[in-house]
Amino acid sequence: MPTVATRLEIVAPLSGVLVPLESVPDPVFAQKMVGDGVSLDPTTGDLLAPVAGTVTQLHKAHHALTITTGQGIEVLLHIGIDTVMLKGEGFTPKVRQGEKVDVGQILISFDVDLVARKAASLLTQILIANVDKVARFVPASGIAVAGQSVVLTLELSELADAAATVDVIAGNALTGAAVSLPNPSGLHARPAAVLAAEAKKFKSDLRLVRGADEANAKSVVAIMGLATQRGDAIKVKASGPDANEAIRTISALLADGCGEKPGAAPDAPAAAAAVRATPVSANELAGVSASPGLAVGRIVQYRQEMIDVAEAGETPARERSKLDAALHEARAQIEVLKSQLADPAKAQILDAHQELLADPDLTDLAIEGVSQGKSAGFAWRAAFSQYASRLEALDNALLRERGNDIRDVGRRVLSLLAGVKQAQIVVAQGSILIAEELTPSDTASLDRGKVLGFCTTTGGATSHVAILARSFGIPAVCGIDEEALNLEDGTLVVLDGSKGILYRNPSDAEIAQAQERVARQAAKREEELAGAAAPAVTTDGQHIEVVANVRNAQEARAGVANGAEGVGLLRSEFLFDDRDTAPDEEEQATAYAAVAAALGSERTLVIRTLDVGGDKPLPYLPLPREDNPFLGLRGVRVSLDQPEMFRTQLRAILRVARMAKLHIMFPMIATLEELREAKSIVAAILAEEDAAPGRSDVRVGLMIEVPSAAVMAEQFAREADFFSIGTNDLTQYTLAMDRGHPKLARKADGLHPSVLKMIALTCEGARKHGKWVGVCGGMASDTMAVPVLIGLGVDELSVSVPAIPAIKALVKRLSLAECRLLAQEVVEMGTATEVRARLAAFAD
Repeated sequence: MPTVATRLEIVAPLSGVLVPLESVPDPVFAQKMVGDGVSLDPTTGDLLAPVAGTVTQLHKAHHALTITTGQGIEVLLHIGIDTVMLKGEGFTPKVRQGEKVDVGQILISFDVDLVARKAASLLTQILIANVDKVARFVPASGIAVAGQSVVLTLELSELADAAATVDVIAGNALTGAAVSLPNPSGLHARPAAVLAAEAKKFKSDLRLVRGADEANAKSVVAIMGLATQRGDAIKVKASGPDANEAIRTISALLADGCGEKPGAAPDAPAAAAAVRATPVSANELAGVSASPGLAVGRIVQYRQEMIDVAEAGETPARERSKLDAALHEARAQIEVLKSQLADPAKAQILDAHQELLADPDLTDLAIEGVSQGKSAGFAWRAAFSQYASRLEALDNALLRERGNDIRDVGRRVLSLLAGVKQAQIVVAQGSILIAEELTPSDTASLDRGKVLGFCTTTGGATSHVAILARSFGIPAVCGIDEEALNLEDGTLVVLDGSKGILYRNPSDAEIAQAQERVARQAAKREEELAGAAAPAVTTDGQHIEVVANVRNAQEARAGVANGAEGVGLLRSEFLFDDRDTAPDEEEQATAYAAVAAALGSERTLVIRTLDVGGDKPLPYLPLPREDNPFLGLRGVRVSLDQPEMFRTQLRAILRVARMAKLHIMFPMIATLEELREAKSIVAAILAEEDAAPGRSDVRVGLMIEVPSAAVMAEQFAREADFFSIGTNDLTQYTLAMDRGHPKLARKADGLHPSVLKMIALTCEGARKHGKWVGVCGGMASDTMAVPVLIGLGVDELSVSVPAIPAIKALVKRLSLAECRLLAQEVVEMGTATEVRARLAAFAD
């Protein structure tokens, strides 16, 4: 149908004072996440129809409904803030879903006094949900009279097929074609989390259908509860305004395995590994091999504490507020844990935990308990226990083990609600941990320098705990004989994770044999560490500076101990995370000084200015909603947009100038104008009297993260002192592939020839002006990539602290001449697969 400009006037549904939507004390409405429109502070209690149309949605709590007009415009009316918690108390619906209404007809009557006492606010939102059909919104202001005043005028840009739109929204669901599920283990936690996250982007109600069974596609727990298996025929059923698009997108995601790479499903290490070991002597306690390896150590028994919570709560609004705050804090804690995992694939386990925190079925169940007068803690415990039990009752070992993930997330939130600090597992050097169960959070936070291995009486080789153990290189046995719980603390044992056996009372000969095997495994690591203090120089004399990526002084000290020649990336954003306000100058300067002190005055310290935005928001720095935040306000753009905060950070950084070889690095620079503006602020601060005592040779550089910076490297090199390549972002921007996208992440390969050519351009531009180039992204820690980076002309590798000794040892085995020939060869290849094959052959 051709585009026709049409006006639609929305009449006041209530009498009262009009309020701009941005002023509503709820970010969901104020940030227009639900839709655009206007708010009204009411003085009357009969909600009238503001337009003629069909009631296409009536909330079960009777506080909200949607009318769809003949042009297909969805007008959402939402009475009050947090009124859903009243569960219908004080609201009387006068219409039914599917009923046609005229302007001025009473839709809902409500008790103004009761709702005002029990809800956070009476402000009533008049919103257009499908904003894409509106070219211009013209909200009114001042006093409105119900049924008479025009509160919102719309200029429509497109006329929809009204009959079809209303038919779909009114509940006539569409169903897609069946998809044969490719996931080897079905839709377990990680693919379920990916699917739920994608489903939540659609307004439509989405269900997964397998035969007679259905599940909410926006609920991780519901998806897992289907207990799917490879080959199951799954259909997507959708009811709502974007049903067709939702079915296409979700069906394609299912067909692709929800981004699960081949071999990424949490299978056992080997085909026989899931089989319980058979003990051959009384001294052998058998279980299932969860993570291979051998360890000799002493037993430490670990027991989880019970968390008590009161059953009765305060007001439902107060308890809901406590629950929301605990869920928010739990997400932040998990984000910190994720940052400590070097392997992004293993961090996805905790992504699934974050998705569970947003599971609508789980949170709705907890909110229902709160509305019945229960405390937030009591209601939450009942909700997650019910959901965990539901999974644990399934006839599917993998999904039964996901119950442990729900209990892990549940206990984290419960601890926050109860004001109980989750106990840290503190053990002595050389410990073998024994427990009934360990959660993924427990495992991720283990001190891997002290815990040599662990056994649990629950779980198996497919548990997330086992996956994490394998990623850490910690031997582990799950489902071990419960007799292990009776072993006394301090008992000397041998743990064979490969065989799934714990040997108690080992003989001297058995201990010696085990220790010899462990020693051989450790010898290589020790050899690398022993030589880590020496500079990394190639066999033909080229020095490659190997430095550390760190977040704080503790990591800087660990870096120096591992042979780091400095810090190539201090991620300053960790000072700004997990707090309600930005750190002041004194706090920042203290933190930067501690890192400088850990390095000493002769080592380089590269401090990256605040790098937030896109996938790294700050709660106290509300950035505007963006359709594509990765191309919007992020990196240095945020700093330039917040000049006072930027100046505060730069003053704090410059206060440590005399303590180290200070380098300031700006993230996400795309144009010379951005670099010049940032440099001018640094220059102005340096010029201020007594503002920056110390070195006059502070270096200023930029991260090369976008193609424009790489292509113009020569021009940038005229005005910058150094470059540091952020290979993770450079890869995603060069290939136009979101590195976090479930279907594209595995294709966003930094060893793609196009990315390597961007690195080559950067190095060539820098060389023309005598500037050095570092790499601080993930490729610097990748032993396969290091020879190519050196061959392309990289001077510095900034790597994760544990990787420093191995990377320095590798550099010492390489020849610069051979690396250059290798680089020239692979940049001319066509695919990342070809590059990787060549690099594997080179390594051999």
